[in-house]
Amino acid sequence: RLEEFLKKEVDLELSTLPEFEKRVIDFSEVEQLMNSINTIPAPCAPVINPQAPNAATGTSLRVCWGLFSDDTVECYQLCYKPVSNERHSDEQAEHTLKVKETYCTITNLLPNTQYEFWVSASNASGISPPSERAVYVTAPSPPTIKSKKIRSCENAALVCWESRDINPVDSYTVEL
Repeated sequence: RLEEFLKKEVDLELSTLPEFEKRVIDFSEVEQLMNSINTIPAPCAPVINPQAPNAATGTSLRVCWGLFSDDTVECYQLCYKPVSNERHSDEQAEHTLKVKETYCTITNLLPNTQYEFWVSASNASGISPPSERAVYVTAPSPPTIKSKKIRSCENAALVCWESRDINPVDSYTVEL
């Protein structure tokens, strides 16, 4: 029977043409829902730590910060500038570094100078607000001993030096 059926010609013409409605389906709500499931929120503002002891040399500073939340962070943006009473000086320029860790050592700084630091966190959803600003200070340059003014006797010695820093130094330690 199958062989006979397959030999017959079959007329597949439809007597009436189907009419399809042209519908526009709005998937915007579904798309928003799907996007909200897969997105992560922008991070909260990081918290910058105060300067730690021994975190400075005459030309570098180690700055650390952290997060109080479990935010997803791809990188941090560390900004800094020298603290100065003068306005519009070239040294007032802000510097920005992109950092992956929660710490950074900044080099090529001026000795015995205050720098203001702040940091933001970022991920695919956006950038956090900046942290509070923290002031760090580089170590002073070693003083210059005035060789011509050195005097000594049996029980004493007079040693004179001068600071090479523009800003005043709080104290000196003399080692014998």
